[in-house]
Amino acid sequence: MADTAPHLLLIDDDADILRLLTIRLTAAGYRVTTADSGQAALNRLDIERPALVVSDVRLPDRDGLALFDEIRARHPALPVILLTAHGTIPDAVEATSRGAFAYLTKPFDGRMLLDKIAQALALTAPSPAETPRGEEWREGLISRSQRMAELLAEAKLVAVTDASILIRGESGSGKEVLARAIHRASPRAGAPFIAVNCGAIPEQLLESELFGHVKGAFTGAVANHRGLFQAANGGTLFLDEIGDMPLALQVKLLRVLQERAVRPVGAAEAVAIDVRILSATHRDLDAAMAEHQFREDLYYRLNVVTLALPTLTERREDIPLLANHFLATVSEKYGRRVNGFAPDALEALSTAPWPGNVRQLYNVVEQVCALSTAPLVPLALVQRALRAPGIEVLSLAEARQRFERDYLVKLLKLTGGNVADAARLAERNRTEFYRLLQKHGLTPELFRADEPPVADGRQE
Repeated sequence: MADTAPHLLLIDDDADILRLLTIRLTAAGYRVTTADSGQAALNRLDIERPALVVSDVRLPDRDGLALFDEIRARHPALPVILLTAHGTIPDAVEATSRGAFAYLTKPFDGRMLLDKIAQALALTAPSPAETPRGEEWREGLISRSQRMAELLAEAKLVAVTDASILIRGESGSGKEVLARAIHRASPRAGAPFIAVNCGAIPEQLLESELFGHVKGAFTGAVANHRGLFQAANGGTLFLDEIGDMPLALQVKLLRVLQERAVRPVGAAEAVAIDVRILSATHRDLDAAMAEHQFREDLYYRLNVVTLALPTLTERREDIPLLANHFLATVSEKYGRRVNGFAPDALEALSTAPWPGNVRQLYNVVEQVCALSTAPLVPLALVQRALRAPGIEVLSLAEARQRFERDYLVKLLKLTGGNVADAARLAERNRTEFYRLLQKHGLTPELFRADEPPVADGRQE
């Protein structure tokens, strides 16, 4: 099935009904995922948001309407069709008043269900008018997180101006991808976009690369050379890792920005330029200025607008989208038939720490695709790829243990070591709370700033 096929989530504890509906809906061109309980459905929703949910009202672990409320709380715009073998008019009224798209009674006509699904998708899918050509500017920026949506809205707003933009973000978070997107959304989109990493080129070469040189300017200058400023004329120059630029070059860059002209090395006259400057750094420029490693006047020239890219762990809801997108790209590149990730493999990706951000995720996906021998990437391959140096992958028990201890520490800090108050906040009795503290080796007295601990745990 094509990756562009609408994804449906079916929820029913009757295996025969799930099988029958899966066959019908797959034949109708949909991509289908199933769940046999409310909790299993919520787990699926944590991994990937479908285009529509079809759910039975009676489930083994919860009422279908209660599950519907949970789904709506997580995804308010997600359409849900409810099925029941015991439908009544009051039930139908209740379901539709809560926001269910449709309420069908079993046995239902298969064509009616297909029609309802098509209607729901037509109402919720973006129309051509809502996805104008202008949205192509954000190609490569795959996201459904609210934080990224706000960032992209700001980026598009400032893209149409000529304001200099400083993009902040950790290594691997996608600063150049965002810079290219801003260029595509700007009036300069038809002109060149040129990127240079200021920290990757030696100082002696960087000056020539940026500003150019004339023949004979130095040993080895056998011909005139246009610098990157002149090459980007009319377009955008992206100065990546601007925080690593040597101080001597910072002075020359400031002069270029002030005069809107560049003088090649060895030249007597300057050449006028029309270039929009985007820059990026993972360094703390405020600290660099305080240490006199970065010029304050240059900082304010470059930092007219700041855009801060979140880390991958701050947008975990994007991990399944990015992982599947990268997998499709890499599998095509390698000529592999790898269609997706097993649910537990995708969950492992979604919960792992990502110190290398999006770049690291791409590398992990590339590795598992290269080693996969099955249509679905298994958990074992993902775990193997995540065991690279510097990456910590916790078991569920270890993660729960760590969370529980951190939670207890926060409570004790908040209450100043008062066990009764901490137990009340945790909604546990004191005996059980003391047992938890003992389990994690935590001593309440250590959190009392005004009362030093004594040997037997009691105050003198």
